[in-house]
Amino acid sequence: VQLQASGGGSVQEGDSLRLSCTISGRDGGMLIMGWFRQTPGKEREFVAQINRSGTNTNYADSVKGRFAISRDNRNTIYLQMNDLKPEDTGVYYCAADFSWSDFTQRIEGITDWGQGTQVTVSS
Repeated sequence: VQLQASGGGSVQEGDSLRLSCTISGRDGGMLIMGWFRQTPGKEREFVAQINRSGTNTNYADSVKGRFAISRDNRNTIYLQMNDLKPEDTGVYYCAADFSWSDFTQRIEGITDWGQGTQVTVSS
């Protein structure tokens, strides 16, 4: 199973970026998918998740109202990030798992991870 993430970059505060992630080697329609981020010296933190059909989403409080996760087919998800802030800087990882609760309650249970894409927001 591979998760390929792309779309990161360096932007100014208030700008937007769109991340994408495609899963291969497994039917993505069987999986919950989502995003985490990590900065040096900190633990990986939950950002957003989306259910198998794309009808239910969940966000970290820090990104609610600014980020939107979506799913346009069984194997690809997106993270639209608007009004970016310097504190959004980090490496963003795509994740996939069979369990909804693993994303917020048991990160160690996450089944599959992408390679990460860097997002840098300057003030």
